[in-house]
Amino acid sequence: MSFRGLPGKLGKSLQTAIRRNAVLRRSFYRGRGALHDARLRLRRERSGQTDIPNAQRVVWIFCTSRSGSSWLRAMLADLLGAKVWEEPKVGQLFGNFYARSQEGQLGSRDYVLGDPTKRVWRGAVREFVLTTALGSNPDLTPDDYLIVKEPDGSTGASVILPALPESRVVLLVRDPRDVAASALDGMRRGSWMNEKLDPDKRDAAGRATDKTKKFLKNRAEAWKRQIGTAKEAVDKHRGPKTTVRYEDLLEDPEAAMQRLCHDLGLPASPREIRRVVEKHSWSNVPAHEKGSGKFYRKAAAGGWRDDLTGDQARTVERTAGRAMREIYPE
Repeated sequence: MSFRGLPGKLGKSLQTAIRRNAVLRRSFYRGRGALHDARLRLRRERSGQTDIPNAQRVVWIFCTSRSGSSWLRAMLADLLGAKVWEEPKVGQLFGNFYARSQEGQLGSRDYVLGDPTKRVWRGAVREFVLTTALGSNPDLTPDDYLIVKEPDGSTGASVILPALPESRVVLLVRDPRDVAASALDGMRRGSWMNEKLDPDKRDAAGRATDKTKKFLKNRAEAWKRQIGTAKEAVDKHRGPKTTVRYEDLLEDPEAAMQRLCHDLGLPASPREIRRVVEKHSWSNVPAHEKGSGKFYRKAAAGGWRDDLTGDQARTVERTAGRAMREIYPE
């Protein structure tokens, strides 16, 4: 549920009211949809055509949730004056479907994502992604950078990146023990992730956290699947790319951002990087927005040692397996 553009306190008050009232929710979604549709029609009338965004200026952030992607997205958008496509789930749309495909299906010319027709459907994926990105950001021009934040959409990297080979890519990785611990805290009853769910789904999600070991194992499996798939796709990607560990971003954000911009060929001076790092630092997050059960929880590496028991940590380690050991050998 997005409240971009609304003042802080007003946005939070509306957010709470809408989540608690079904009539308000439906009215809000209908009204927001109608306003956005009007923006799209006005843009078409003014321009006379729809300009497809410049794929070279698309910057993907592939990661799992609870990996610091909101922080990185905020710094990049500020640094580049970029538009943002916030969690479109396009990676899930294509990636989850493709990952479930059977060998016989992939070998069929009739299958929608079959290997014999790969050249055709990659062109269709490209057009779909760029056109819907423009739909989300009607004011986007070919000169604008577009940051696409895709937590939990990493499985789609193997489908999306070959369709946009000139786009820029960040693979953002965080220790799966911290990812799982943060998700566990966020999904408990009354916590921020649970509250974001539709009302009829919150209780079941909260109950799932009661079975802690199973919850952590599921999160570790998701981490292994998403990061493993994305890493393979990023390794093959022909365009600008980089891998960033959340822990390195925390330890020295200025150095990490300088390396990221260098690897991706992004125009950013050391002075501008220093400015955005300071602006979006943990110390500038209001104290009342930090803590357990909140979106801004710790901003710390290795916090899992306090959050998980030894047995719980070993469950994550065993499940994440080789994918974790390759990135976190220590």
